[in-house]
Amino acid sequence: MEWRSVAALVVVVAVAVVWAAQHFWTGRPEAVRAPETVAQGASRTPGTADGPPVTGPAPASPPPSPSAGPLVVDVSGKVARPGVHRLPAGSRVEDALEAAGGVRPGTDTSGLNRARLLTDGEQVAVGVDPAPGAGPVAGPGAAGVAGPVSLGTATAEQLETLPGVGPVLAAAIIAHRTESGGFQSVDQLRDVHGIGDRRFEDLRELVRP
Repeated sequence: MEWRSVAALVVVVAVAVVWAAQHFWTGRPEAVRAPETVAQGASRTPGTADGPPVTGPAPASPPPSPSAGPLVVDVSGKVARPGVHRLPAGSRVEDALEAAGGVRPGTDTSGLNRARLLTDGEQVAVGVDPAPGAGPVAGPGAAGVAGPVSLGTATAEQLETLPGVGPVLAAAIIAHRTESGGFQSVDQLRDVHGIGDRRFEDLRELVRP
């Protein structure tokens, strides 16, 4: 063979080798990196849209409401069986009177609100003034379970349970009672210094001579 033919063959082989190497290099497999959004989404808990769930203890369920227990009331005064009685929740003054054996004959119960709901620990005084510091004896707007407050015998603490009557006005009522020899009628409450027409109207149904 002539040298020109050999040189041409060498050139052709070299070109073929270069083309094959380039084809092999461009066709090799490469690792593909996932997009940022896909990578972040893969770390989220399935079923959530806003990101991984917040870790921590689950909120505790609220405890069940305790059932209302029995009521304990002290029924005193003019009843057949005065003393402490236990009644079901939701009982009324009438139920307390029945538990105490009923009201004694001849007792004035016009001031009793027999339909009032009882509260635990209260005292129901029948026909007498409740002792100072006794439990609640009246519902909203009621004059009192024991009836109107006696202007002739009430203590300062009992007078202060009346609406609008504080220590100063209670002392004025007691002073007027002492100076005048007592109250013969509720209308005499107008003569007490500090009691005007409006306050008298608020008190007239809540007191007795």
